[in-house]
Amino acid sequence: MTNQIVIPYLWYDTQATEAAEFYVATFGANSHIKHIMTLDETPSGSVDMVTFDILGYEFRAISAGPLFKFTPAISFHVKCATTAEVDTIWQALSDGATILMELGNYPFSPYYGWLQDKYGVSWQIILTDNLVDQPRIVPAFLFVGDVCGQTESAINHYTNLFPNSQINTLQRYGAQAAPDQEGTVQYSNFTLAGQEFIALDSAHAHAFSFNEAISLMVICPTQADIDHYWDNLSAVPEAEQCGWLKDRYGISWQIVPATMDELMNHSDPDVMARVTAAFLQMKKFDIATLQAVANQ
Repeated sequence: MTNQIVIPYLWYDTQATEAAEFYVATFGANSHIKHIMTLDETPSGSVDMVTFDILGYEFRAISAGPLFKFTPAISFHVKCATTAEVDTIWQALSDGATILMELGNYPFSPYYGWLQDKYGVSWQIILTDNLVDQPRIVPAFLFVGDVCGQTESAINHYTNLFPNSQINTLQRYGAQAAPDQEGTVQYSNFTLAGQEFIALDSAHAHAFSFNEAISLMVICPTQADIDHYWDNLSAVPEAEQCGWLKDRYGISWQIVPATMDELMNHSDPDVMARVTAAFLQMKKFDIATLQAVANQ
C-alpha cells in the first residue's frame, strides 16, 4: 500500500529473514523482500533487520534474541476473495501452527480461521466480499486481562492522535454476552492515518497480553511529528529506549524519523556506525542530532 506510515514490526529470536521468506512464498502476488541489513554492536549483538511486503502491506522484522514471544493479542486479518485463496494461505500457514479457531463457517464470515504460525505470529484468514479498494492485511488488537474494557478508550485516543483517522464501525456486547460486560466493544474497525485496524475486548480467560514482540513503527517526517506521537503515547518511562515506547494500554510503538532508513543504509559504514552509536543512547529520537552525527 502507498503512504503507509504505521508499520508492524516483528521481533524474532533468530528467524526474521527465514520468516520473511516464508511469508513472501506463502502470500505470493505483491509480496516480496525489500531490504535486508545487519546492524552491529547493538545490545543484542549483531542483528538482522528485514523489510518486506505481504500483499502490498509493509512489515519490518528483526532477529534480536529471545526476549519477547509473539501472542495473539495482536494478529493480522488477511482478506481473501475466494475460498480457494483462503485454503491456499491456510494450508501454508498451518504447517507447524497452533490452531486457535478451526477453518469453517462462523456467524461473522462464511469461511474463516485463526492460527498462530510456526514462528508464533497470529493470522486470521477470512473470506471477504468486494475487495476493491480494500487493504488485504489489517492488524487486529485483542484487549484482554487488565486492559479488557479499554478498547473504546484506546481507539478514541488513537483516532484523535493520528491525522486522517476515524472510527468506521463500533459494535457492543449485549446483556447476554457474559463474561463480556454489556456495552464493551465486541468489534471495532477504525482508520489511523488512512490505514485500517481492528480492535475488540474479550473478558474470557487468556494467558497472554500485549508485549514488545509486535510493535507499531510510526514514520515521522519532522521532529514535531516525533514529539507529538511520543508525548501523547508514552506512558511507561522505563520502556522508553531507542525510539521505543509503551502506551497506557500496554501496546509498544516505535517513533522513528523518516530519514532513518537513509541514514542506516548509508554507503559509508562509518556513518552507519556513528548513527547507530548515537541512537542507542537516545530515548526519543532527535533528528538534528542524528543528522549532525552522520555529517561529521
